Amino acid sequence: MAIHRIPATPDTVRWGVFDAAIPPVLTINSGETVILECVSGGPDTLPPAALGMTVPQALHAIHARVPRGPGHIITGPVAVLGAEPGDMLEVKIEAIEFGTDWGFCGFRPLSGTIPEDFPERFLTHIPIDRARNTCRLSYGVELPLAPFFGVMGVAPRANYGTISTVQPREHGGNLDNKEIGVGATLFLPVLAKGALFSAGDGHGVQGDGEVCINALETCLTGTFTLTLHKAVGSEPVLKYPRGETATHYVSMGMNEDLDIAMKTALREMIAFICVRSNLSRQEAYQFCSLAVDFRVTQTVNGEKGVHGMLKKGLLF
Repeated sequence: MAIHRIPATPDTVRWGVFDAAIPPVLTINSGETVILECVSGGPDTLPPAALGMTVPQALHAIHARVPRGPGHIITGPVAVLGAEPGDMLEVKIEAIEFGTDWGFCGFRPLSGTIPEDFPERFLTHIPIDRARNTCRLSYGVELPLAPFFGVMGVAPRANYGTISTVQPREHGGNLDNKEIGVGATLFLPVLAKGALFSAGDGHGVQGDGEVCINALETCLTGTFTLTLHKAVGSEPVLKYPRGETATHYVSMGMNEDLDIAMKTALREMIAFICVRSNLSRQEAYQFCSLAVDFRVTQTVNGEKGVHGMLKKGLLF
């Protein structure tokens, strides 16, 4: 299958928005692979020259030419031939590479999980050691890196118009789910012609919750294989994002109310279990209580997230 590469340039990225009306920068066949170069951060997040950190030239060009929206810089969209609303897009994350030797993490007034406790601005530039796959914090702690893309999504429904990349929804987007890294697969409902997949918001490492509002925000290059699954009849193949890793099946729920996000992730897991097994809904609900771990994905995007983790081999 063909492999395509899209560099991050002012012509291949957009800043902070999803919209089904945005034309694709590339159209591929189902099963083909696309490499997306992604950059992160606005001018106010660049490291000072005294730190000696390398800023990609593409990031300077994007700052100069691309209108700044409310969220993240994302590369794409990529259209898949034949994709129509009701279909499902399978996104296999084949590889992730760091695009620079630093990242940033911080918070600002009115942001994060407890803004009432932290009304100030705070930003740290964190060096990345790509050879050792670690980063070192200013207070001496060294963390192993576990990169993933905070934003992976298709275009939303056409009648939504332009929406921010900040809030995750049924199209995916700013999921901030650290489980969906290298080797994992993200399944997304197709909501617009061509599917129109985009990615960005590179994270070098993140804890569940992403509580202060940032992970280790950095530039990443991702290799994605996009496979289309066609709907049969009028029922959509998938109504909500879900994931799969080497060890777990992953359900997701998003809502501004964390309780509702939890209920959605639970209902999605129950439905998944019932489709894949001969368990009744009652038995699947019970099984979730006994064997599925539900975790807080993030609490900082307006639409909060919960994900359920079902270990492979327990049922199927």
